[in-house]
Amino acid sequence: MSISAEHNDAACRSSRHTRVQHLITADETSLAEMDALLSTLPICSTGRIFVEVPDASWITAIAAPARMTVTWLDRSRRGGAPGTGRACAPGQALVRAVTGWAGEMLCCDDDATRIFLLGGYLGTAEIVEELTNRHGVEAAAIHTPARFGLETAR
Repeated sequence: MSISAEHNDAACRSSRHTRVQHLITADETSLAEMDALLSTLPICSTGRIFVEVPDASWITAIAAPARMTVTWLDRSRRGGAPGTGRACAPGQALVRAVTGWAGEMLCCDDDATRIFLLGGYLGTAEIVEELTNRHGVEAAAIHTPARFGLETAR
């Protein structure tokens, strides 16, 4: 599948224009990285953005392409592991959200979803494991921060 390099308004409105789905995750420590990534995406990009934050005071407007859905995951309003009575740990809401999303959206062998995981290390490592082991996503198709040292594309 080839992706047109031209991304102007007319090209994006064309029914023959190839649109690749994106999955982007971030947390309160990676909001600037996420903003920088989003500024590089074509206006016709589609997909899902999950942003995990400590509480609702972190929620703000995001400059994302119009066809992308942004979901804020407020840890203060979520529980930890079922039956423990604990609070939601950093990364836990992202893992749950991506696991559910992947179960519905990653259903084709030729899926070309572009995956950018910008959250904290623990959640990101767990998401990489979930996507590669359970959903068959090639590790090279998952982009994570180089500082994590995960065996994925940079």
